[in-house]
Amino acid sequence: MRNPQIVSTLVEPAAGESHKSAEVPAGSAILRAIRVMETIAESEVPPHLADLCRALGLPKPTVFRILSTLEYAGLVSREPGSKRYRSGRRLTRLSGAVLLNSPSCAARRAILEELVEQTGETCNLSVPDGHSVVYLDRVEANWPLRVSLSAGSCIPLCASASGKLFLGAMTRRARERLIRQCPLIRHTPQTLDDPARLEAEIERVQQQGYAIDDEEYLPGVRCIAVPVVDADGRIVAALSLHAPVSRLGLDEALEFLPAMRSAAADMAQTLDW
Repeated sequence: MRNPQIVSTLVEPAAGESHKSAEVPAGSAILRAIRVMETIAESEVPPHLADLCRALGLPKPTVFRILSTLEYAGLVSREPGSKRYRSGRRLTRLSGAVLLNSPSCAARRAILEELVEQTGETCNLSVPDGHSVVYLDRVEANWPLRVSLSAGSCIPLCASASGKLFLGAMTRRARERLIRQCPLIRHTPQTLDDPARLEAEIERVQQQGYAIDDEEYLPGVRCIAVPVVDADGRIVAALSLHAPVSRLGLDEALEFLPAMRSAAADMAQTLDW
């Protein structure tokens, strides 16, 4: 996992694109706004205005004006009770839509379908979205008893197997800040609604490399998740499998780990970073 830092990325024409885009002036307002969004998105700890000014090499009035416009558009947002900036819900939905509708979506679907055939259980691909986990894709197993959650559905970050993986990928400081801002709602008697117990569980997830949701969000439903890791070692998505507890015991769930990890490695090759 990378150390907390702010990374500024220059906007350049992608390979194969027309060089007309290179003729856009470097000081263009659109390119500056893109650089601001990129810097916020790539910062592990949400930055302050002063942090952004230093990273971008732009004066404070300019960055503040850009942030105000992006915040109005829902592309960035300020953390409640602080002056730190993070990606807005609109930008997160846009990035999810890009992944969901990319040319690689058929390949991702095929990987999920093969995993469902191997395990006989419903499988999902998800990404983090603020305090939630969003399903990018989902393939249902052919069982009469199943949970109806389609692509685009959101579940709580702190009460899901995938969410625990994403929380474990954060620095402890960033994770504690997020948990303070997100009340730990008791969805079931099994929900980890105590910060200390949740932190202990996340440390266990970091050590074992997978996470389990044992009826923590939905009564009677057990879930296991493994990370999808990019070339830089970052957890960027999660591959999960879930089933009724009456059909999937904990020992049986763990037997699926090799197939799930293999599928996650294949899935990493399909995501457009």
